[in-house]
Amino acid sequence: MREYWTSFASLLGVLAFCQSLLQVVFPPELRFATVKLFNRIFHWFSSYCYFDITEIDGVNTNELYNAVQLYLSSSVSTTGSRLSLTRALNSSAITFGLSNNDCIIDAYDGVTVLWEHVVTQRQTQTFSWRPLPEEKRGFTLRIRKRDKTLILDSYLDYIMEKANDIRRKNQDRLLYTNSRGGSLDSRGHPWESVPFKHPSTFETLAMDPAKKQEIMEDLIDFANGQGFYQKTGRAWKRGYLLYGPPGTGKSSMIAAIANYLGYDIYDLELTEVHNNSELRKLLMKTSSKSIIVIEDIDCSLSLTNRKSTNNVNSSTRRTNYCDMGEMRGGCASGEDGGNNTITLSGLLNFTDGLWSCCGSERIFVFTTNHIEKLDPALLRSGRMDMHIFMNYCSFPALKILLKNYLGLDEGDVDDAVLKELELVVEKAEMTPADVSEVLIKNRRSKEKALRELLESLKARAERKEKNGGSREKDPEDVEEEEQEKRALETPHKEAGAGCEFLEESCNQGKGNDEKDGGTIEK
Repeated sequence: MREYWTSFASLLGVLAFCQSLLQVVFPPELRFATVKLFNRIFHWFSSYCYFDITEIDGVNTNELYNAVQLYLSSSVSTTGSRLSLTRALNSSAITFGLSNNDCIIDAYDGVTVLWEHVVTQRQTQTFSWRPLPEEKRGFTLRIRKRDKTLILDSYLDYIMEKANDIRRKNQDRLLYTNSRGGSLDSRGHPWESVPFKHPSTFETLAMDPAKKQEIMEDLIDFANGQGFYQKTGRAWKRGYLLYGPPGTGKSSMIAAIANYLGYDIYDLELTEVHNNSELRKLLMKTSSKSIIVIEDIDCSLSLTNRKSTNNVNSSTRRTNYCDMGEMRGGCASGEDGGNNTITLSGLLNFTDGLWSCCGSERIFVFTTNHIEKLDPALLRSGRMDMHIFMNYCSFPALKILLKNYLGLDEGDVDDAVLKELELVVEKAEMTPADVSEVLIKNRRSKEKALRELLESLKARAERKEKNGGSREKDPEDVEEEEQEKRALETPHKEAGAGCEFLEESCNQGKGNDEKDGGTIEK
């Protein structure tokens, strides 16, 4: 036994001597170079190449890592056997992901690639301004060398685009407002947001189906038109003007557009914006893939139709000054004054100027009950590309409302009743909101709802016929119009004596111009 241990100790001594000899003959630098050479030779003969995408690049989060994680979640849910589940903030969907050190095969444009999720323990940190996670995470992409150009040129961009779509679909829609005016919150944002839960869709929207289809096709062409807008040199934006009587579904149309495209909504309250500079800052803080809404544009500010009262040369100083006061809706002392000094020019630049191009894929929506009050400059193509008339309830829209509120299809209603409804609905000029109110009130009894609706339509039609074909105004409509008139007159009343003085000066200038033949020497 002693001889055995003696032989074993001698063997250990020989091995230790050989290791010392190897370290002397082959130093660490030489061994490292040898391993590096063998690896390079291996890669020369290998038909694959590898790319590492780490979760943290230095001290910043790698955006590409998050994009790959989201992109793979769309296919791993059906092919993976061991998955990780996550749910992001403000998200209503559960995201699937690869587990640690798991692999998945993906295909793009006929090319097959292999993704591996690599997770290793990070070495203990001595000191760091930003503590890093204990685990080091990353994706390794294995592709064939012949496919390297295709993958680097288009595949990674495709992943980023798909990840943005998945993120937008999973995340709840938000409704923003600028109720604080131009002030900023603790994060430096001028917008406040709440989750957008409006259930309106194009399917439930009470509107002629042909017109709805036309709008939906236009929206899809816009959302898929990035290449077209870049090729033609146009800003990737579009303007819609929704006009018509109150209660015809303009707000529901906006909600349906947002739900159809998956866009956020920025509800811009112009009366809370003090000047054109604030208006630009609000625009800069809006995100892409969003809808910027200005409701009741004819009542928000005095940006109505400019009326020329004389033929004086518009280049004169006094005439320009009066026009500026008229365009601003009063005698504002300047953009830093206490009054609202948004000009028509500032609003036009907001929708169609250079500042409107600071984002992409955005839709501007204006609504009004009185299109005739708007300045023609707001209506031209490029600012409001599509004018959508929200009309009174038509027969196709009535059938949609019957389906929404009573669950009645066209075949569920008696043919005689349906024929009466078709004959009287166009004559009555009843808004979808009025029809909905009748149906909601009697939704527990479908027969009673149809009966009262038919009676209401006939009564409206008879009153309209007695008035000589003009629709009789209800007291609520009269009161609403009076409120609109008061809103339009408010800026002029608040201007006070300063406006009267400016108006008198302008009138004196115009009188002197008429005496001098209508010209003023500079």
